[in-house]
Amino acid sequence: MSTTPPNIPPIPPPGGGIPPYPPYDPKTQWRVYREQQKAAWRAQRDAWKAQRHAYKANYVGVYGPRVPSIVGPIILIAVGVIALLMVTGRINSLEFWNWYGHWWPLLLIGAGLALLGEWAMDLHRETPVRRGGSFVGILIFLAIVGICASGWNHAQPWFNHWNNDGDEFFNAFGLPEHNMEQQALSQQLPANAAIQIENPRGDVSITAGDGSAIQVQAHEVAYANSDSDAKKVFDAEAAHLTPNGSSVLVKTESNSNGKVNLTVTVPKTAKVTVNAGRGDVSVSGLGAGITVSARGDLQLNSIAGPVEAHFTHGSHDISAHDIQGDLALDGDSSDITFSEIAGKVTQSGEIFGGAHIENIRGPLHMHTSRTDIELAELPGDLTLDSGELRVNQSKGQVRVITHSKDIDLNQIYGDSYVETRNGRISVEPAGAFSVEAKNDKGDIEVTLPPNASANVNVRTHNGDILSDYPIPATSGENKLATFTIGSGAAKIVLNANDGDVHIKKGPGGFPSAPSTPLPATPSQPKVPMLNVPPYHRIPPGFEGKQLKEPKVPPPPPVKQ
Repeated sequence: MSTTPPNIPPIPPPGGGIPPYPPYDPKTQWRVYREQQKAAWRAQRDAWKAQRHAYKANYVGVYGPRVPSIVGPIILIAVGVIALLMVTGRINSLEFWNWYGHWWPLLLIGAGLALLGEWAMDLHRETPVRRGGSFVGILIFLAIVGICASGWNHAQPWFNHWNNDGDEFFNAFGLPEHNMEQQALSQQLPANAAIQIENPRGDVSITAGDGSAIQVQAHEVAYANSDSDAKKVFDAEAAHLTPNGSSVLVKTESNSNGKVNLTVTVPKTAKVTVNAGRGDVSVSGLGAGITVSARGDLQLNSIAGPVEAHFTHGSHDISAHDIQGDLALDGDSSDITFSEIAGKVTQSGEIFGGAHIENIRGPLHMHTSRTDIELAELPGDLTLDSGELRVNQSKGQVRVITHSKDIDLNQIYGDSYVETRNGRISVEPAGAFSVEAKNDKGDIEVTLPPNASANVNVRTHNGDILSDYPIPATSGENKLATFTIGSGAAKIVLNANDGDVHIKKGPGGFPSAPSTPLPATPSQPKVPMLNVPPYHRIPPGFEGKQLKEPKVPPPPPVKQ
């Protein structure tokens, strides 16, 4: 638009003639032009506002007024309450983030359910409303935090495994290593004394002696550039022995530039408690049990009395052999090896490696985020890894609930309950014992002894029923078969979804239930138990001769 005012000629007067021309004033004409432009702009603005108000009135009439959602305030209140509880120490921060990393999708589910509830309530309003979604950004942020926490939960075991691996943690800057043997500490103790050992950095080795005194050998390690700096570290982290009546405290001070490896000899009747930080713990020969809190590997051998082990960070290898009492383990672990346990065994926490357990004379309870196992007694062995669970020879009731694992239960002398999904189930009871198995997306296989006696109920969806025993005809997508084997003493209930069910007849009977095994001794080395069928046993007088097995074809399975 031109900024030059227009040159408008004056209007002639009514009487005719030539009017006198006023003097030309460009400022006046420019002011008049600006006023005309402002008036036009104001008129256009008022028209636009009127149009906008009319659109809003029509929109509210159709869609209803804007109403904020209650989900946003609830999320803010929950975040504030949790933050307050963590700040005040009512909630352990590490445990909360471990929990949140595993269960954060529940936040999205809860928000969705709340929105569905509001939507259902809005349907009954006379005037329709529309809900605000300003909390979506908060949900996205909390979901990202949950994904990060979940990733940390999976990466933490491997990080902590490196983080606790000796000098790689203590000497992160590659300083020269200095070593010193501290003067031995000794103290006479009364019978049944209580000993507490605290070592925040370094290994702890505990053995039982024949005397009534406690002896402490401390090997100090310092990482420093000079001997004088190393001496300061030695003085700061030195071990101290403090008696207090019938108890004694063995303690080293934490120092970021060093560690102390303790070798402690205690009376056999002493009750020992260990609080170890970054380092491994090994214990042997105690006669009154032990309680351990540690962040490194743990080895327990030949201990009488109850054993408790707690792990607060990371995953580590744990082994326990010849424990004459209960064994309780709480916390994440890498590999687990248990054998010759006389009492109850309880394990709770993630197992990132594998587990091998054998000869447990008490109940066995194992719990992870994916697996729950309950065995009344385990005279045989159990093997657990990321994709498989095998139990060979158990006594009493068996209960297994897991997912994404194959389950193989062999020689089960008791009733069994098995539940899994995305895996395979195989159960071989050693007699007329009940079996209940549920599998979502997987097959079920049950092998019964030839003289089996059971009342069988089988259901499948998108699968087939196969049996070495006569069964009624079935058809369709959902199949059901109910039949009796023998006198129907036991109860067998099998339910498979997207999988087949196969009921087999075993090749021979099992021996009677195994008696409680005795722990192995050095003079009686432990010999692995062999499962030899009856027709593989060599009769007297035929040793060294080759025997041929009778060729007896099994009856063909009946597929429905």
